[in-house]
Amino acid sequence: MVQRLTYRRQCRYNTKSNKQRIVKTPGGKLTFQAVKKASKGPKCGDCGKALIGLPRLRPMEYRRLKNREKRVSRAYGGSRCAKCVRTRIVRAFLIEEQKCVKQVLAEKLSAAKEPKSKTKKSK
Repeated sequence: MVQRLTYRRQCRYNTKSNKQRIVKTPGGKLTFQAVKKASKGPKCGDCGKALIGLPRLRPMEYRRLKNREKRVSRAYGGSRCAKCVRTRIVRAFLIEEQKCVKQVLAEKLSAAKEPKSKTKKSK
């Protein structure tokens, strides 16, 4: 016959936070062992993929970690994945390049207009 088990903690209901595992003790008795909630782990803020190199812990356990364990040694280390950081850098570079190109084109246009206006004034 199967042995009956009772919860070892104060919560008497089968809730999300009160999950149990049946374990056999060395004495041959069956007892309940409390199971911690599995964590989802940190995700990238842009694309939503799991971040590599960071532990998958519960929020309270993250607070106990040192700063070097909470992030990766890179810009946007603990919050964005490497691919998203790369796209951000490339996007910023291309925007700056576009500004430079606009400025050069504006200078060319203004340089092209000035000689024409000088010739008109001389007539």
